[in-house]
Amino acid sequence: MTVLMAAGVVIGGALAGCGGAAPAPAPVPTPTSPASAAPAPPKKPPTMAPGPAGRTPVFERRPTGGGAAAKDAAEKVVALTFDADMTADQGPRAKAGERFDNPELIALLRRLKVPSTVFMTGRWAEEYPAQAKGIGTDGLFEVANHSYSHYAFTAGCYGLPVVAKDAMTRDVERAFSAFRQAGVRNVVPYFRFPGGCYDDAALRALGPANVTAVQWDVVSGDAFATDAGAVAEQVLDGVRPGSLVVMHCTRSAAPVTAEAISRIVPELRKRGYRFVKVSELMEG
Repeated sequence: MTVLMAAGVVIGGALAGCGGAAPAPAPVPTPTSPASAAPAPPKKPPTMAPGPAGRTPVFERRPTGGGAAAKDAAEKVVALTFDADMTADQGPRAKAGERFDNPELIALLRRLKVPSTVFMTGRWAEEYPAQAKGIGTDGLFEVANHSYSHYAFTAGCYGLPVVAKDAMTRDVERAFSAFRQAGVRNVVPYFRFPGGCYDDAALRALGPANVTAVQWDVVSGDAFATDAGAVAEQVLDGVRPGSLVVMHCTRSAAPVTAEAISRIVPELRKRGYRFVKVSELMEG
């Protein structure tokens, strides 16, 4: 615009010297206000490249290698993750009054302002659609896939029924469909194997789902625990910069998780840690 205005002055002077009237300077356009600017597209969650022969990649914690990765690892960040477990055949137990949700825990995370990743089963989203939508439309959280059925993806996994190899991708896709039906929006392309159990065959079978499998490096021990202090101590002893902690969001199977979180969060902040979602941890 500066060049065009300068050119206009020169041409106008030349015309005036020849007896012509100099044209009025071109109007300067009004800058576009930020409010009227087009919104930036949503940021795409980071994922890992597939492994050999299209195997599903596995992420466990922020890398601690050399160079820039070492600098990132030194940053005191930690991701708290919560498995919202409900197995496909547990409907009668829920109907009888067993609670597979934990709204008090979610409310506590909101009060403490702790960004978190919830690994949700499709069956859980169907049982608690209002809660699933509330979590999945709150910017504090992101929702990842924990399968539809919470059946095992390999044999010998805590007594869970086993998903057939040719049904694994469909099971994952069915969970994503359940999220959409519940109105969950903040969905990331991450998957956690039920029980954390997988083998090479499962990684190959799950390749078409185009997800990054997310495990952990810190086990909270909150499943079926009755001592919140012991859970908190285990987490606090295990966390390192870049750690990823696995916990649960089910009152019946993890009744002391909220109490443990009320101890874990203030102490880690006191130690200088910042809480992030898995998507941010993976960016490092």
